[in-house]
Amino acid sequence: MKQFRLSIITLAIFSSLLLNGCDAEKIVVTREEIAIIPKPQSFQLNDGSFLLDKNTTLYSEPEFAVAEDFLRAYLTYGAGISLPSASHIEADILISLDTTLPAEGYTLEISGDKILLKASDAGGAFYGVQILRQLLPVQLEKQTAKIQRAIQIPQLNITDAPKFAYRGMHFDVSRHFFPKEFIKKYIESLALLKMNYFHWHLTDDQGWRIEIKKYPKLTSHAAFREETLIGHYNATPQEFDEKRYGGFYKQEEIAEIVAFASKYNVTIIPEIEMPGHAQAAISAYPELGCTGESVPVATKWGVFEEIFCPKEETFTFLKDVLTEVMVLFPGEYIHIGGDEAPKTRWENCEHCQKLIKDNNLKDEQGLQSYFIKEIEAFVNSKGKKIIGWDEILEGGLAPNATVMSWRGLDGGIAAAKEKHKVIMTPTSHAYFDYYQADNADEPLAIGGFLPLKKVYGFNPIPKELSEEEAQFIWGAQGNIWTEYIQTEEQVDYMAFPRMLAMSEVVWSGTSENLEKAYPEFLSRVEPFLERLKAMKVNYANHLYEIDGRVRKEKGAIYFNLSTPTEGKEIKYSINHSEIQTYNGAFAITIDSEITANVYKNGEKVGRDFREEIKFHKGLSATIILNVPPHPAYSSGGKEALLNGISGSDSRYGDKEWLGFWGDDLEITIDFEKETEINSVSLRFYNANGQWIYAPEKIDLLVIQVEGHLLPSTALFQKTDNSNIVDVIFELSEKEKIFSKQIKLTIPSFGTIPEGKQGAGNKAWTFIDEIIIE
Repeated sequence: MKQFRLSIITLAIFSSLLLNGCDAEKIVVTREEIAIIPKPQSFQLNDGSFLLDKNTTLYSEPEFAVAEDFLRAYLTYGAGISLPSASHIEADILISLDTTLPAEGYTLEISGDKILLKASDAGGAFYGVQILRQLLPVQLEKQTAKIQRAIQIPQLNITDAPKFAYRGMHFDVSRHFFPKEFIKKYIESLALLKMNYFHWHLTDDQGWRIEIKKYPKLTSHAAFREETLIGHYNATPQEFDEKRYGGFYKQEEIAEIVAFASKYNVTIIPEIEMPGHAQAAISAYPELGCTGESVPVATKWGVFEEIFCPKEETFTFLKDVLTEVMVLFPGEYIHIGGDEAPKTRWENCEHCQKLIKDNNLKDEQGLQSYFIKEIEAFVNSKGKKIIGWDEILEGGLAPNATVMSWRGLDGGIAAAKEKHKVIMTPTSHAYFDYYQADNADEPLAIGGFLPLKKVYGFNPIPKELSEEEAQFIWGAQGNIWTEYIQTEEQVDYMAFPRMLAMSEVVWSGTSENLEKAYPEFLSRVEPFLERLKAMKVNYANHLYEIDGRVRKEKGAIYFNLSTPTEGKEIKYSINHSEIQTYNGAFAITIDSEITANVYKNGEKVGRDFREEIKFHKGLSATIILNVPPHPAYSSGGKEALLNGISGSDSRYGDKEWLGFWGDDLEITIDFEKETEINSVSLRFYNANGQWIYAPEKIDLLVIQVEGHLLPSTALFQKTDNSNIVDVIFELSEKEKIFSKQIKLTIPSFGTIPEGKQGAGNKAWTFIDEIIIE
């Protein structure tokens, strides 16, 4: 939308010029067209309507000037309506103060002759206006009114307030840089969805993006890398584009963006990474590292050993940087990173080891805590507070720090139990750089699998917390990391509609009945996408994607097709046979290739669906796991290992791959009856850059009918330039082997070794289909 900092006189002149000689166009908004996201806490539609036209008058309390200015500008540019001012008593639209409402809360009452918006504060008034905006026709979002419109909207009552005080979105501009105007567009999107914090990731190994006057080489040198990795980090051999890349924001641009955000009730939290993710800064000022050696700005993704050395010179630098940052960003919080900080340099640094000894620190983890506490004391002295990723818990948490829990929920749980504020942003539910569909046509992403439904089902409050401890869960946010996101269009694609789901999680709260709530949410998402389209947002539309699932029933195998949205027709074919209309699950008795499409009002919508099913002896068996898969990689459930469907060869995040983090795995497969077994084969994913390691040893035990135990040796096969490791057990060729049960023992790879991505962390094991023939 056009910036709305315009005077009433300017708007009136614009409206007069626009509408000279034109008749008004009347638009009726029906009850069925209303699609509000996030869902209000209380919403009631009434009979009758209100007519919004050129004669509609407005009064707003002075403290709600920002909300008033937005509404005036939105209606002027979108509908050609310039609202005349009126007194508190006579106004048709009244925005007034009600201090009895909760923080950021509001009520909206639309009757036949008046729109009454009450709010507890400026934020509540602004969000009430955003609701009014969502009640208006989507074409107003184009903000290009050529004729005057009169708009008839339904009467209703809304009472609303947020579930969480912190409702955020993150955006990484270090891996790929994005211009000022796009940052503003991103902020506008947050405001529409009542999200009030923008976490701006400004520095990392691959580029420093904020001007610091005292250290000019941060922008002349550290803001640019000599080339960039092409394709995925795991591809071999790695290739680079040989093109210099970079950019940064001048302080004047930062100030402009901060002022812009404040108009949208969005507070910006800048992130300055430390002590790790510092290679770009150290490339400009080598003396900040432990070795003093020159290093380049990183040209590929991952974690690097370069780390700020905790010496006086480094702390002076960081305090100087933060001083300039704190002037630019008036909010209460500064994010200082603290994540993924390898300690190799510190372990081999004489100064660091002396610091550990002199301060009675236990180890390098304690040194990180020392580092963070030094920075926190400085930030606190300036009247600000710090936020850090959950690694800041290691070695002891800084006294006033807020923890951003990303490696699951455990970090947040630990911090809340210590009575620290927590922002939940686990990879399992909040990393929007993950794939959102398992279709092969999806654009390249870092990995993972985070469909819309999983975001919507996220509950930021873990069940492990008591009611008192749960009060420390400040909120949650979605994250957009940009290693594999290069364009504005792709940012939109990865963010939407998952941002809609996250906004509802943090504003409305998580429903206790996901299976009932999710279809209702989608019924609002579908028309809301038209609003995003009018806003020129390049959203991903997976509402018509087909989901295929194998179902076992009384020894028979069936295949089920479904779509997320209701009321759509599916047509399918098996092994290129005649196309049929889907009316329910159908039987699978042989190897099958299934193709299908979705139809809406007789027209094909969405992408083509294709699935291959390998019919083998394990399909009717029962599987038992000694440990469940990690929640982030469990969408297919244990049945995914015996459903005849192989996961992707190029990505590990779809529903067919199950992930286990550091667990030794034992799999028991029970057959309904004595079954002849000739071979057992398994597939593993191997992507060391993503902390994923195929096992080095697997044991198979075939329990024969007579009670004998038959051990077997595996044959490991890995194709060059492939992430797939096939493991095959060929059983005896001399005699037939019958069994009612087999057992597989799969030890975890263990701890990731030094020099590898994620060194010191537990390795992941990803397993796919187990084929028994």
